[in-house]
Amino acid sequence: MKQYILTLAVLILTAQFAFCQKDHSDAVIVGHVVCKGEHLPFVNVVIKGTTIGTTTDETGHYRLVHLPVGKLTVVVSGIGYKTSEKVVNTEADKTIEVKFDIEEDALGLDEVVVTGDKGASKRTESPVIVSSLSPALFSVSQSAVLSESLNFSPGLRMETNCQNCGFNQVRMNGMEGPYSQILINSRPIFSGLAGVYGLELIPTNMIEKVEVVRGGGSALYGSNAIAGTINMILKDPLTNSYELGASTSLIGVGVDGADDPAVDYNVNFNASVVSDDYKTGLSVYGFYRDKEAFDANDDGFSESTQLDNTTVGTRFFHRFGFRGKLAVDFFHINEERRGGNMFNYPAHRADIAEQLEHKITTTAVSYDQFFREEDKLSLYISGQKVDRASYYGVNQSLADYGQTDDFTYNAGAQYNAKFMNSSLVFGIENTHSALEDEKLGYYDKEKDIYTENTTVSDQTSNTVGTFAQYTYQFEKFKLSFGGRFDHYSIKNKAEDPDHALSDKSGNVFSPRVNVLYDVLPELQFRASYSQGYRAPQIFDEDLHIEASQARRVIHKNSADLKKETSHSYMSSLDYNTKIGNVKIGLLVEGFYTQLNDAFVKESSEPDENNVVTRLRKNAEDGASVYGINTELNILPSRDVSIVAGFTTQRSEYEKAQEFDTKSFLRTPNNYGFITLDWDFAGNWCLNATGNYTGKMYVPYYGNTIADPVAGELRKSSSFFDLGTKIEYTTQLNGASVKFWGGVKNIFNSYQDDFDKGKDRDPAYIYGPGNPRIVSFGIKIGNLL
Repeated sequence: MKQYILTLAVLILTAQFAFCQKDHSDAVIVGHVVCKGEHLPFVNVVIKGTTIGTTTDETGHYRLVHLPVGKLTVVVSGIGYKTSEKVVNTEADKTIEVKFDIEEDALGLDEVVVTGDKGASKRTESPVIVSSLSPALFSVSQSAVLSESLNFSPGLRMETNCQNCGFNQVRMNGMEGPYSQILINSRPIFSGLAGVYGLELIPTNMIEKVEVVRGGGSALYGSNAIAGTINMILKDPLTNSYELGASTSLIGVGVDGADDPAVDYNVNFNASVVSDDYKTGLSVYGFYRDKEAFDANDDGFSESTQLDNTTVGTRFFHRFGFRGKLAVDFFHINEERRGGNMFNYPAHRADIAEQLEHKITTTAVSYDQFFREEDKLSLYISGQKVDRASYYGVNQSLADYGQTDDFTYNAGAQYNAKFMNSSLVFGIENTHSALEDEKLGYYDKEKDIYTENTTVSDQTSNTVGTFAQYTYQFEKFKLSFGGRFDHYSIKNKAEDPDHALSDKSGNVFSPRVNVLYDVLPELQFRASYSQGYRAPQIFDEDLHIEASQARRVIHKNSADLKKETSHSYMSSLDYNTKIGNVKIGLLVEGFYTQLNDAFVKESSEPDENNVVTRLRKNAEDGASVYGINTELNILPSRDVSIVAGFTTQRSEYEKAQEFDTKSFLRTPNNYGFITLDWDFAGNWCLNATGNYTGKMYVPYYGNTIADPVAGELRKSSSFFDLGTKIEYTTQLNGASVKFWGGVKNIFNSYQDDFDKGKDRDPAYIYGPGNPRIVSFGIKIGNLL
């Protein structure tokens, strides 16, 4: 299929080169954008139905040149402001002035989102609730990487799962990380292997915003979207700009019983340049992080890993004529991490070492072509290569070095059509993944032989999917229905017979129905039903090994593992109003997901080498996840913003599983967040954040109980992680400079019973991912 897609792309591009307008029309539009008498810098100004666009400059003015001649619709939009449109008639060799006076949209009701229906629409017009994480939230939450900000969206909770390597995952609506589809610019190329540590590798300075859709999304995005989707939208070059920042953090300041504070350095930059006619643009970005390991209980073994991350990337676009646009993305992440002890020695000299080196390279090419007024054809191909060198070992073992190579690509075509009262999206795409994991050979002193490399896993998976969704707008009622048909094929082979799996293939149809009803101008009701599935393939934690002197834990799939399917139901009330000068938004969302043939894990007895195997298999009677998400936005004035969210939920198997319990482990029934942003005086701003994590059941296989093999189930405490930040912004020769300082986890609400020593249980870790952290930094740029 990809050959046809690429051929079609070449034909379209050839046509564009041949027929795009060669003569400049000299039709020009100039103007400004104001709100309440103040000029607004860096808001978007585009021509509807074309790829032509720019932003206002630092003074709030804009200029569009060499425009089509005739009737055009100019659209102005920006975060925190309502979208405004004006129809104008352009003429050759003539300049006209178009001024905009727009209104505030502090609650984000007019924000354009793309993830809900694979097409751009206003948040209030989307039949699916879409939550957004913006650069403003990244700043408020002091988030250098994506994982640090995901706790501040309803239904999401980040957790750390290993003291040695820092493996973390995001849980959405009470379900583990593999139940959520991670997208980059709406493409599912963030593989399971990349997902093990990937959310901690993505720097926030490369992200324009993150869109979150909770609930089953497989009908549009394929497998692994049972809990929902997280879509990272990368920054687009829209104007000439630059930004440079640096920060230093001290991890574990004033923590009793801890080693000295660990230091975390960060440096980042962004720059973009756009041609005078706005037809070509280029942005570049970079990020460097050097973080020391942190030992919370001074036993010589890390609770937080050592990190060294360098990320560089670029985005390029070129517009062909007025309706065609080519975009190219590229970024490369080079990250090294290590946990355990004896950091100054090679990994195999330590008592325990989990060491990873990731080289992640991502490339994407897309072409958009507008037809009629707003119809759009998109052709795309994206790929991600993960090169991972690893060591999961104990007792100075040379046998535990490994090499994993993973390549995933997604290619497809999509058409969005808009009619008088309806819209249609349909497309076809192919997602392919190839993963090979090897144990590297070494010299065995006892046997006086050199062992050869052993292939632990060699898997290829391919999914061809077609999807379609039709949406019809009545007066106050919007109905959206559609589905996706996937054919998946998974082939496995390995030299190690204990890891060899049978081939799998199947056909899956995933329907989806969404309803939006405007009960009142300020009150919206939504309801949805969707099906989803997870194919029986290798997932992220399968290639993650928990290591201690006492035992090692590896993960594998049952030979007869079959796909897991889901039925997801959601309904919500979204109320947005104004009481006096106070703007209030309240979202209440209920969810229920039934999992059939749910994946569960069964642990074996340790073998002669103290290796425990956790086998993924299908539960006999499935499981269910249900609960309520709430989100409250309060804006007493232009200078104060308060956002709070809370989730109460239950996640249970139909029959008891590990430790004779039905409850999902490591899953609190209650969790939530709060953020405060207050511009309290002139150029001064005060931020505050809070995260609440309720009690949860956590398995323990450590050295303080009589039977570490059988383990015991413990109930954790609840935690409230409070943080604050203050910043000051001033002008410097046309640029802005921002100084800031902050504290995370002020009261050190942090786990206090970590297992100790070389035979500890490294997976016995829960609650907030970091102790008290003191940070300070500086930024300089023209977009601050």
